Amino acid sequence: MTQHQLQGRSEKEILWFQRRDTLKAAAAWVAMGGLPAAMAQQRSNIVQLRGDALLNGRQLQTGQTILTGDQIQTGPGSNLMFVIGNSAFQVRENSFMTVERGNSINTVSLLRLLTGAVVSVWGRGSNRSINLPTLTAGIRGTGVYAEVFASQGNRSYFCNCYGTVDMESNGEKTVSQASYHQSFWGEVEPKNGRRLTPANAINHSDEELEFLAGLINQRTAWQIAGKKGVKDGMGYMDTQPGQTHPAQSAQVPVR
Repeated sequence: MTQHQLQGRSEKEILWFQRRDTLKAAAAWVAMGGLPAAMAQQRSNIVQLRGDALLNGRQLQTGQTILTGDQIQTGPGSNLMFVIGNSAFQVRENSFMTVERGNSINTVSLLRLLTGAVVSVWGRGSNRSINLPTLTAGIRGTGVYAEVFASQGNRSYFCNCYGTVDMESNGEKTVSQASYHQSFWGEVEPKNGRRLTPANAINHSDEELEFLAGLINQRTAWQIAGKKGVKDGMGYMDTQPGQTHPAQSAQVPVR
């Protein structure tokens, strides 16, 4: 089990993938052919639902299908894992989000997270993004963790666990290219004149990303490389002198 820092979350939330019922649900999902088979057989795309959740304001049942355009809200102690297109999602408890439609019913163009947190793995694609109250991340093909800290005025946290992401906050822009957890804060008010600031890697584990990647027949960057870096939020598999965090050199708009 990889080390992980917690900030306002419990160990139990991070270790959801170790539960026996979760392992069985994932194994059954893969054995039955994943999403293509589920679509062909008109089965649900929900891999597992524990606890209570609402779909478009109504109680979500395990046999239902989550579609792009839907609104999802999870309750206390709940855990929701599902797949849409070539993307897999694990929604933490007390979260509120929408998955907006792309060029087809099975393509997510925008994940809008208003409260709570979500771990997600995205296959390759274009014109997709994750929107949080104080930052937006343009997704190409990556694994990420996003969380909204309501107690800090909806300060937004985003970790590009691997891949390339276009980061933006209030007109401030940078490109995140990570092989091992590059983390950002989207500040509510500027800090030292900046809205995008470096963050530590918090509240998520390598194993969560590996678990979700397996649901869509993918592997994480560190699984492919056969090694891991230092989980300090900088984003590098191999640390070298002089490396900087992209938030420190983000393009700041002229006001």
